[in-house]
Amino acid sequence: MNKKISLFALGAALIAVPVLAAPGGAKADTDGNGTLTRTEAQAHAAQMFAKLDFNRDGKIDAADRTAKHSEMHAKKFASLDADGNGSISQAEWNAHGADRAAKRAERGGKRADAGDASEGKRHGMRGPGKRGGHDGMRGGMMGKADTNGDKAISQAEFQTAALARFDASDANKDGQVTAEERQAQRGEWRAKRAAPTAPASQ
Repeated sequence: MNKKISLFALGAALIAVPVLAAPGGAKADTDGNGTLTRTEAQAHAAQMFAKLDFNRDGKIDAADRTAKHSEMHAKKFASLDADGNGSISQAEWNAHGADRAAKRAERGGKRADAGDASEGKRHGMRGPGKRGGHDGMRGGMMGKADTNGDKAISQAEFQTAALARFDASDANKDGQVTAEERQAQRGEWRAKRAAPTAPASQ
């Protein structure tokens, strides 16, 4: 149970799940021919690992979550501290609130123009089993990537997990994944996530 909780926290903090959930997609297709090779998937996984290893210690773990949050907080404070004097005045705070209110109003207007469908789609991605939902990350792909159970994902483990996803999508085992194969694999994953799961034993 402790391992599952730790991996859940890690998965919630990082964006590795989409990388492990798919063999790279359009971004990894560097030559733009619509077909992903195993070499392209491997190179994409290496790039994503470097991006996710926030503190550059050669592994993805809870320390990366802490480092990422610290940088985000520092950037947020700097954006509020308009005069850069190391403190946030009432005027700066009020200006921030007014800016947020204006942005919310602008987004609300855009959603109203787009209709209810976009609003439903926006919230639909947050639910359990959807990308961004917590249940899709708990002990699943992140847990499988951590093969030695040390609550961290090394570059080798990350590469292995990413290539395993590539191989699963390569239906005809020709060393490349077409758009059709990616679509078919996504359909299978969606079906598995939608399937009811047995309650965890106490």
